[in-house]
Amino acid sequence: MKRILAILMLVCAQPAWAEILVPVRTIRAKEIVTAEDLALKSADVLGALSDPSEVIGKEARVALYAGRPVRAGDVGPPAIVERNDLVTIRFTRGGLTIMAEGRSLGRGADGEAIRVMNLSSRTTVTGRIASDGTVEVN
Repeated sequence: MKRILAILMLVCAQPAWAEILVPVRTIRAKEIVTAEDLALKSADVLGALSDPSEVIGKEARVALYAGRPVRAGDVGPPAIVERNDLVTIRFTRGGLTIMAEGRSLGRGADGEAIRVMNLSSRTTVTGRIASDGTVEVN
């Protein structure tokens, strides 16, 4: 019995190795990650991603260095609105829709909140980016 406990303690004391994703080259922020940019590596890193489908086609939010683990916060959906882009601001309430031209004050992806300046009134509003690039204000 003591021998079995000793073996169990020895086995449990060993780190659990898993396959994690690492870039094969340095990927700069705002670049789209492709399958050729990634490799699997055996390591024991908490929070590192291991499923390529969670990374491929996403945009690097920070620089990803070769051989270092990729974490969930390092990548996100690709931005569809860039800073200083001209966008359409849309306000809808009931059957009323008001649209105006605005300038984005940041960059973001579909569904993200962004600040936009209304070019007519010079008022700054916050809205959510729609898939077509318009900014919907409540």
